Amino acid sequence: MNTVRLTLSEALVRYLAAQKVEIDGCVESLFGCSFAIFGHGNVTCLGQQLKNIEEQIPTWRGQNEQSMAMAAVAYAKANKRRRIGIATTSIGPGATNMVTAAGIAHTNRLPLLMISGDTYLSRLPDPVLQQTEHFYNPSLTVNDSFKSVTRYWDRVVHPAQLLHTLPQALDTMLDPASCGPVFLGLPQDVQGMVFDYPEVFFAETVHRIRRPEPEEHALKHAADTLKQAKRPLIISGGGVHYSLACEELKELAEAHNIPVVETIAGRATLLQENPLNGGPIGVTGSDSANSLAREADVVLAIGTRLQDFTTGSWSVFRNPDLKIISINVARFDAIKHRSIPVIGDAKASLIKLNKLLRSWQGPDEWSRKTQVLADIWKNLCAGRSAIAEGETASYAQVVGAVNRLMAPGDSVLTAAGGLPAELNMNWQNKQLGKFDIEFGFSCMGYEIAGGWGAKIANPDNDVVVLVGDGSYMILNSDIYSSVLSGHKLIVVVCDNGGFAVINKLQNNTGNQSFNNLLEDCRRPGEEVPRVDFAKHAEAQGALSEKIGSMVEFDAAFGRAKAADRSYVIVVDVDPHKWSECDCWWQVGLPAVSRDKRTAEAVANFEEGRGFQRPGV
Repeated sequence: MNTVRLTLSEALVRYLAAQKVEIDGCVESLFGCSFAIFGHGNVTCLGQQLKNIEEQIPTWRGQNEQSMAMAAVAYAKANKRRRIGIATTSIGPGATNMVTAAGIAHTNRLPLLMISGDTYLSRLPDPVLQQTEHFYNPSLTVNDSFKSVTRYWDRVVHPAQLLHTLPQALDTMLDPASCGPVFLGLPQDVQGMVFDYPEVFFAETVHRIRRPEPEEHALKHAADTLKQAKRPLIISGGGVHYSLACEELKELAEAHNIPVVETIAGRATLLQENPLNGGPIGVTGSDSANSLAREADVVLAIGTRLQDFTTGSWSVFRNPDLKIISINVARFDAIKHRSIPVIGDAKASLIKLNKLLRSWQGPDEWSRKTQVLADIWKNLCAGRSAIAEGETASYAQVVGAVNRLMAPGDSVLTAAGGLPAELNMNWQNKQLGKFDIEFGFSCMGYEIAGGWGAKIANPDNDVVVLVGDGSYMILNSDIYSSVLSGHKLIVVVCDNGGFAVINKLQNNTGNQSFNNLLEDCRRPGEEVPRVDFAKHAEAQGALSEKIGSMVEFDAAFGRAKAADRSYVIVVDVDPHKWSECDCWWQVGLPAVSRDKRTAEAVANFEEGRGFQRPGV
């Protein structure tokens, strides 16, 4: 066998560059981008090797390790998990900054490759700069903190180990059932060690995403159960996007007259104009979808992990005879709440299930009710988004304006705070996909970083980022990254004077406003200092403006569309004006109440708990 002598860093990068993926008949690099902040843990060996392959895997300079890993997550999501981003850091705080981003990828079942430096294997120079010493376990480093938020974790302590760990790491990210983040820790001295690698290890390899076939008996059980339904309902989750199964979802729903509702991750799997689209389900959903869920006797959940915001903490399903069928490529998700599991790829499963159902159709009365309820919800959204001169903007008005003005191919993206609920509740799907609410990990700060990653994935269309003032303050430096790298973003900053949605939760649970809105924060005087977000964005190289009201938004958005670089629009938003839907959500409340307001909130909460579905 022919071998080639390489350092660990040379071998690692050569292997990554050799990995390809077939997408729609075209072969592309599996790893489409790399993000790096170099330090003494990754610059001397790994950094040069990334430089050597920058035409194959371009490396972009981030401003913060957390945000560049978030950008890599959003890049993978925009590519429907078919291309992967890399994030590399030095040791110590550079590494631990990425733990939050790893949590996003892990929670949302998204691939991400993280490579961080580690302390010296020899321990001769210990303790080194940024090394946290564990008194009773010298092998423990800060990189061990990634174990709880990764699907695959390894510390490579010998260059030969790459022969084993890289194929395993790669398969973890490519397998639809195990898909999630991978972490590789590279001790600084090991990165430069050499080994005689088999040349075949670096042969170009073209990957194709697997489509695990469901078992026939499971499909037959699902079909037989659906045929007994009087009020069947499909819940479409993010797995429909990742399986590229939107067309198969539409075909099954229309062939068998089954209403469809969407999770947050499953938004834009079915166009809003489709009469079977009942709207978004759950706590941040629509009354139309939640009403359908309350009555449904058979729920077909496709590609969803049934998170509490989807299920209203398992209170949204109120039919005592309810049966849940779960199509999911991951066994862990398929068996939740005594579901009838169909373990397999969504596209493959829907095609076969469609055939097994033959000519069966759900009742016309049920589908007509879906259309009536959905129309009521759409009218409600139109009313909430209507703009009146002289009033402070609402989130719904911002969402409605962006929904109306976006061009085909453009994407919208947000995360955490009040915007996910407002975007989910009010958005009307005019195109499939192109929609990202990071609400699995609900991570503030993802918005601008994620927008940057989504733009790298979709360079020919605009990415519109909706971000609140609170999230902007947490992480905004990738406005500069987007300017530096030439990846234009349109960023809409909704300034409501603090963490307004958490203030709302405080008040709704009987608590007094405290430390969320700026006006309720401890400060030396009566004046409330405010950030000039337009000037701040301008200081990072973006074009920017603050509008006086939503009457000015259309013109500002037109200027943003025409701009040659990132453009930031700032608008003041009413901190007390919210879109609402009728859905219970479990929050922690005190068992003993000390005041009337809290007692009333607890009583209302306990009333809703009565509808909570037990886990068995």
